[in-house]
Amino acid sequence: MADVEPSPTPTASARWRAHARNARARWRRLPLPARIILWVIGILFAIWLVLFITKGRFLKGPFESIASNRIERQVRVGGDFQLYFAPVTIKFLAQDMSVANTPWASLPDVFRADLIDMRLSPLSLIFGDRYRIKWLELRNAAADLEWSRDGKSNSWTFGDPDAKGEPLDLPLVRRALLAGTTMRYRDPRMQLSTDIAFDTVRAQDTRFASDLRFTGEGMMRGHPFALKGGLLSPNETVTGGANRLAARATSGATVLEVTGTLPGATEFEGSDLRLVTTGPNLSLLFDFLGVAIPDTRRYRFTSALTKAGKEWRFTHLKGRFGDSDLAGRMTVSLPDDRLLLKADLATQSLDIIDVGPFIGYDPQRLDAQGGDGAVRQVGGTPRILPDAPLRIEAIRNFDANVRYSVKAIRAPNVPISNAAVTVKLDHSLLTLSPLTFDMSGGHVASDIEINARNQPVRTRYDIRLAPTPMGKLLARWGVEESGTSGTIKARVQMTGLGETLHESLSTSNGRIAVVLPAGTMWARNVQLSEIDIGTFITKMFEDKLKEPVQINCGLIAFTVRNGVAAADPILIDTKKNVMTGRGGFSFRNESLDLAFRADGKKISLFSGQSPVGITGYFAKPGINVISPELIARGGAAAALGIAATPLAAVLAFVDVGDAKGAACGPVLAGANAQAQRTKGGKPRDDVGRGTTAKDEEGKGSKAEKKSQDKKFLGIF
Repeated sequence: MADVEPSPTPTASARWRAHARNARARWRRLPLPARIILWVIGILFAIWLVLFITKGRFLKGPFESIASNRIERQVRVGGDFQLYFAPVTIKFLAQDMSVANTPWASLPDVFRADLIDMRLSPLSLIFGDRYRIKWLELRNAAADLEWSRDGKSNSWTFGDPDAKGEPLDLPLVRRALLAGTTMRYRDPRMQLSTDIAFDTVRAQDTRFASDLRFTGEGMMRGHPFALKGGLLSPNETVTGGANRLAARATSGATVLEVTGTLPGATEFEGSDLRLVTTGPNLSLLFDFLGVAIPDTRRYRFTSALTKAGKEWRFTHLKGRFGDSDLAGRMTVSLPDDRLLLKADLATQSLDIIDVGPFIGYDPQRLDAQGGDGAVRQVGGTPRILPDAPLRIEAIRNFDANVRYSVKAIRAPNVPISNAAVTVKLDHSLLTLSPLTFDMSGGHVASDIEINARNQPVRTRYDIRLAPTPMGKLLARWGVEESGTSGTIKARVQMTGLGETLHESLSTSNGRIAVVLPAGTMWARNVQLSEIDIGTFITKMFEDKLKEPVQINCGLIAFTVRNGVAAADPILIDTKKNVMTGRGGFSFRNESLDLAFRADGKKISLFSGQSPVGITGYFAKPGINVISPELIARGGAAAALGIAATPLAAVLAFVDVGDAKGAACGPVLAGANAQAQRTKGGKPRDDVGRGTTAKDEEGKGSKAEKKSQDKKFLGIF
């Protein structure tokens, strides 16, 4: 039997060819999509492997070229360069790197560093609007962040040099190590300049790996400030990744402290921070936001602070300013790259002195002098209307929507409560609408519009007083609430031009009307009664009147022309007398020149009329007894008693005469002097013509006109 020859042992090459044939066969059996995916994975792995082995150093030239073309600035790397996956995050390292600045900037480079080393999340390059950097190391780096003088462009918005400057939006950095690093920021429009230095030291607390410390100083609107603080980066195996922040900024007596935790070194989303701020004037603090708010007295506030989406949220805000409390919440955001301030605030008890700075009074003078601080001397005469200008340039930078309520206002003369206002600012159009409060049992509703979109600033006032009990409103001036059923209602409608309250009123046109419907008034003493002079003398030393004054109707109205208010008319009809008044006052220099007189409907002890003048200024009114006979017959005490208030003056003096009763229809309608009628329907000839003249015909002599021009208009 013949022997069987063994099969030859395959060679290594034969085995390889067989393996390759089998692999190709298995590859062809795979679906086409699977083969494509595997090809992509293979290519990516090859790229990853090449980059990992070479550290991507061969990409230095292409990186400089592509980056320079992309941002339209020269990018240069003078030393080592690495760009690769390690193993999943992108590792970027560059030595002696610089990025050129825009041509108008004051420094040649917007960024330079001896070393930049970072780990970048690759998905953040594809998804999301902010890069995520897990680790950043900078050595001897410098960043120059600068706005142009016209505010249209900045140094960190790359690409088209004519493109609009974008707000600064830092990448999300989880952890950082900075050594010898500085940041320079300049904003000519905000008048802000600052230089900040960063350095990292080893943290003493073992729960943290490093302590990033920063110090800086600068100028804001001519005021120097300084800041310092630290950011403790965590030892993640112990703390779980929270960064602890402690920062303090000071500018004179203004102090701002922020403490708490951050998810990352530059990651404020979901932060848990606490803010404490103190200072002499809250508006100085808001200047750093580019937000103009009214001045305040000394303040201290605390608040929780976090960032949610594009909003900075100040919650659980509470504190005090002056002698008043404040609580609520506030948000700051940048919709459409424009600052928007929203707030919902409430005060339980507001001191009337703290209201003063809201309308332009100097808070330091009020703090030192109380209510007397509202009065100042101008040209030797007292002035009380504030002259603080509206900060037009500042309000152009932001919009606002603020709701503010006050439960009670501590005012010595008039009880005010339940105040509320909605303040809206929309591209330089400021509205306080509605502005409401309760006063002495009545209700005041106002709508005020300040339009600063064009020059000059135009302000419209519409203030309405609902029927208010006279007894409560005038209680301080001796009116007895019990037995007084009379009410007062009023409306002010004016429009003026100017950047201050004084300027807008000094140029205003419109009408002021106070209406007295039928009712009674009972005074505590006869110095506030409308009794005729004969009865007044016999009752002077009695404690109370035996019966209240019967008011049929009354109107105290002024027509305002270019800041000068003329009586139009002053007419009060009572059971026994008819009171009339003429003259006017000036918002320009706050002077008063009014004459009041009363005619009795029945013959009394004296038949001569005794008119009384109200002179002086808003801050210091005075009495001018026009008839010396009044003094001779014992009425001087009554004249001196009305200095407290012009309204009390109107109600206090009624003289004897043969008066014509008033038709109450035009009076209660607030009609002007020409529309007033007697009870018989005839035009009245004793209420003037809506001018500042003090004679009955309302014309005035040339001498009086010259005198009033000098007094009201300041013509010397």
